[in-house]
Amino acid sequence: MYLFLAQAAQRPSTMMSFMPIVLIFLIFYFLIIKPQKRKQLEHQKMIQALKKNDEIITIGGIHGTVLNVKDKSIVLRIADDIKIEVQKTAVAGLKKDKPTVAVEPQA
Repeated sequence: MYLFLAQAAQRPSTMMSFMPIVLIFLIFYFLIIKPQKRKQLEHQKMIQALKKNDEIITIGGIHGTVLNVKDKSIVLRIADDIKIEVQKTAVAGLKKDKPTVAVEPQA
């Protein structure tokens, strides 16, 4: 009987055996899942806020200017007389302006 009690005292509880799995899930959630959801939400807001004359870049790398925004697609001008229609989900992001560099006169 004493041997059984000694073995029961040494055996970890069921809760403690699940603790590493729970910790791994929490690490994955805070390092991978949560930032990805935040990025996806920001991208969705950006797509919903598209308006005429916004300069965008598509997933395929096409740079263009928005001419018309429809429910599920947008019309882009990619050259003087060239217009294409793409899905809103194909928009990778807004084109960023090049930063201006201040040049100091040298003495």
